[in-house]
Amino acid sequence: MTDKTEKSDLMDKIVSLCKRRGFVFPGSEIYGGLANSWDYGPLGVELKNNIKNLWWKTFVHGRDDMQGIDAALIMNPKIWEASGHTTAGFADPMVDCKKCKKRFRSDHLPEDTKICPDCKGELTEPRMFNLMFRTFIGPVEDESALAYLRPETAQAMFVDFKNIIDTMHPKIPFGIAQMGRAFRNEITPGNFIFRTREFEQMEIEYFVREKDWQEFFEYWLDQMHQWMDLIGLSSDKIHHLEVPDGERAHYSKRTVDFEYDFPFGRKELYGIAYRADFDLKNHMEQSGVDLRYFDDMSGERFLPHVIEPTFGVDRTLLAVLSESYTEDEVNGEIRTYLKLPTIIAPYKVAVFPLLANKPQLVEKAREIYNDLKLEMRVAWDDGGNIGKRYRRQDEIGTPYCVTVDFDTIEKDDTVTVRDRDTLEQTRVRASELKNYLREKIK
Repeated sequence: MTDKTEKSDLMDKIVSLCKRRGFVFPGSEIYGGLANSWDYGPLGVELKNNIKNLWWKTFVHGRDDMQGIDAALIMNPKIWEASGHTTAGFADPMVDCKKCKKRFRSDHLPEDTKICPDCKGELTEPRMFNLMFRTFIGPVEDESALAYLRPETAQAMFVDFKNIIDTMHPKIPFGIAQMGRAFRNEITPGNFIFRTREFEQMEIEYFVREKDWQEFFEYWLDQMHQWMDLIGLSSDKIHHLEVPDGERAHYSKRTVDFEYDFPFGRKELYGIAYRADFDLKNHMEQSGVDLRYFDDMSGERFLPHVIEPTFGVDRTLLAVLSESYTEDEVNGEIRTYLKLPTIIAPYKVAVFPLLANKPQLVEKAREIYNDLKLEMRVAWDDGGNIGKRYRRQDEIGTPYCVTVDFDTIEKDDTVTVRDRDTLEQTRVRASELKNYLREKIK
């Protein structure tokens, strides 16, 4: 079997697990679906929220130089004019197949390709296609009511810059952080949740003096590496790509992409850009509002420059799933499990009664379950035999399973704690269980 086939099989296994175990469902499925639309199920939304909460805790709550906001999805359309999104700067080259009518991004096809990769029909000449979703405000759908779903979270942080300065009085250098949905009318989305038309971002705009931008660019490169290590991504699967002149976004003076070895190939995971003062300067000129920062220590008034670390939530989740998907052999059978870092696993612990038809076991297990769930996310599982329950919890990435058996009731009040990764089983007193698990999870 070739390496390419193995990676394709791995992707198929991840997609299958996500559907089977409630991580990700095809969107609008009972109506035949909607191309490249995905819904996060009960476990997927827990994993996703854990990633977002950890990011917020790390980069906002864990720092003294960061302010968080949550801005509107639809903003004044003049914002997108000032930022350059309504021009060719936010458009992709598109071609159509004259035979099968499929559309492709021409920059994703081999250079000078004139033939459809699917049906070998003739392709049209490339034309630019703006990626923003258009909508209208109010009952009349004309140009005066035109608006857009935001294609990124960044611009709101520049537009709210003055509000942050006036209310929070931050000292430079400082950052503004935001998590939220963005929308891009991609020509060719695909690869499961990797590229979709509706997605979530976690972004930071970090404001510095112009003379300090290189120092803070390197600093944030390191911070992003520490984040990837925290969520369990292997360093040997992460690669730096210094984006050359001519390929960077129109606002960027330097961009580094972090690429990850996904099952379908090496693709962009995160990015960091030096935006200089492009955004604040344009918004100040277009709005007529002074967006300069005043340093009351030096008496200077100036436009800060910006370092922008960008993290995609959906791509993070896909990278985490790709990294953690594991198969091993236990007693002659293949065991599939997600080796998720405990800090982001949907459930931290699962609690079982050894037998679901023994009231005394169920009562004790419920008592333990109710106590633990006051402090951590806990699963209750009493379906099937104990082996099937272990396999089920392994497959969704639960790090620890707690089993209440007859020794718990009749002998020494101990329970069995099983480790997902090592399969080791330890007897722990029920009265000490919470502290034991607390230390393991921490």
